[in-house]
Amino acid sequence: MNIGSICTRDVITVDQEGSLQEVAQNMLDKHVGAVVVTSSTLQGTSVIGVVTDRDLALHVLTQKHNGNSINVGSLCSGRLVAIPLDASLSDAVLAMESEGVRRLLVTGDQKELVGLVSLDDLIEAWATDMSRLAQSLKKARAREIRANLSPLTYAGMPLTLPNEALYPSWQASLQAA
Repeated sequence: MNIGSICTRDVITVDQEGSLQEVAQNMLDKHVGAVVVTSSTLQGTSVIGVVTDRDLALHVLTQKHNGNSINVGSLCSGRLVAIPLDASLSDAVLAMESEGVRRLLVTGDQKELVGLVSLDDLIEAWATDMSRLAQSLKKARAREIRANLSPLTYAGMPLTLPNEALYPSWQASLQAA
C-alpha cells in the first residue's frame, strides 16, 4: 500500500485573496478540514500553503478578528511539505513527525499536486490492515482447534477431571443428569 492508494484526490483549493469566512463556509459545505491555498501569476497557479479548520479557529478566535476582513493567504506560513504518490505509509509518518504537520501534499511525477493525505487517512489504513491481521489470526486459531478436537489421553485412556474441578454451573448440570 502506498500514499497514492489512500490520499484524497478531490482537494479543495482557494485563492490566497479569499476571506477566512469564505474558506470556513467552503470547508463546512464540502465537509473538509483543510484547503490548499493557491496564488495565480502570469506563469500559472502555484500552491502557497495549506490552511486547516484548526488554523482558522485559532487565528480568528485568539486574535479576535473578523473572518471577512482577513484573507486566507495571511494564514499561510512555514514551508510546504509534500511526498510523492508512491511513498510508503511509513514515509508519510516520518515526514509528518519530522515536520510537525498532520497533513501532507501528495505529488505526481512532475511535482504537480494530485492529492492530500492526513493523519486520519494513515490511521484508517493501518486500522484496516490490523483488522485483517486479527481476522487472519482468528481463522488460523480456529483451524488449529478444529484439527485438535480429540481428547487428551494417557496410556491410551482419556484424561478426566473430578467433578469438583468444574465450574459450579457445570457441576450442577452433571448432577442433574
